[in-house]
Amino acid sequence: MGYAFVTFACYACGHVMMANPVRVPSVKDASGTRQPVCGPCMDRINTKRKDLGLPPHKIHADAYEACDESEVR
Repeated sequence: MGYAFVTFACYACGHVMMANPVRVPSVKDASGTRQPVCGPCMDRINTKRKDLGLPPHKIHADAYEACDESEVR
């Protein structure tokens, strides 16, 4: 059995992060493509969404951890 994670540059701040490839939070860019976002940036995005009366994006508890390789399609 193995584990899987994805390394990415946060779409919002550019910091390089690792995350669960199945559950990493993301937002859509101008073309509609989903882009990964780090935890601190997701917290800021969700604060802004709440201020605007919008529901926050869901962040899974294991979003920034490796997952079992069998979860990756």
